[in-house]
Amino acid sequence: MTGRLEPDREVRGAFLVRSGSTQQSWVDPDDPLRLEFEYVQRIAEALQATVLRRPSGVRLRAVHLGGGGMTLPRWLAAVRPGTAQIVCEPDADLLDEVRRKLPLGRHAGIKVRTTDGRSGLAAMPADYADALIVDAFDGLHVPGSLATAEFFADAGRVLRPDGVVLMNLADQAPFGWARRCLAGAARSFPHLLVTAESAVWKGRRYGNLVALGSRAPLPLAALEEVTRHALFGYRSLTGAGLRRWLGTAEPFADADPQDSPGPANGRGWFS
Repeated sequence: MTGRLEPDREVRGAFLVRSGSTQQSWVDPDDPLRLEFEYVQRIAEALQATVLRRPSGVRLRAVHLGGGGMTLPRWLAAVRPGTAQIVCEPDADLLDEVRRKLPLGRHAGIKVRTTDGRSGLAAMPADYADALIVDAFDGLHVPGSLATAEFFADAGRVLRPDGVVLMNLADQAPFGWARRCLAGAARSFPHLLVTAESAVWKGRRYGNLVALGSRAPLPLAALEEVTRHALFGYRSLTGAGLRRWLGTAEPFADADPQDSPGPANGRGWFS
């Protein structure tokens, strides 16, 4: 299912990326610091608490699997000019529309490749990136190829030893798919944190979970502090609590991948 741009009815110059009934991203090219979707705000906060704390003279490298309207690449270029970014997005029609209606700045440092996330990641050299942001959906579903233990192993290969992987997931209690996905992530990234709105954790609705993983210790105090100030109630799991939540979940494998489930009613949700 391909994505399409549609103008925001309230903010002049802003656009939504819609795939079917799902609003997948929101972008205002005149104000790249404005992040409308809650899960995007959580990813941005995690970046600020980790790689963006590195000295300003250090040039960062970020890889995005899933592009949409380039919301996070634009934000990162604004808050950390000079960051080298690569975006892997397989939807050629959407990319053409973004180039026409929401062109990136000539010196933004963002390179866009028309390829799926798994192929794009495989083409990356080892120890290349400081951050890998995975926000890829095919319609309502995270592709199963981006949820296997082998995928996360390749992510570990591409990331520098202190690099971070951030992933937007979508699931609903009892989180059978998310647990298996993150069990695979835990094999390659021993330091792992997952956050979601309290309503999602309690099973009241389908929604986004944002995972942050690294081979290096995470700044848990800083991450938990920003979560507590979120507009809607958020709760994070890490350490022993996360291990209990994962339980005996078996990671997905390339031999038998599985796309994430969609909402029970089959309709999109507003992130």
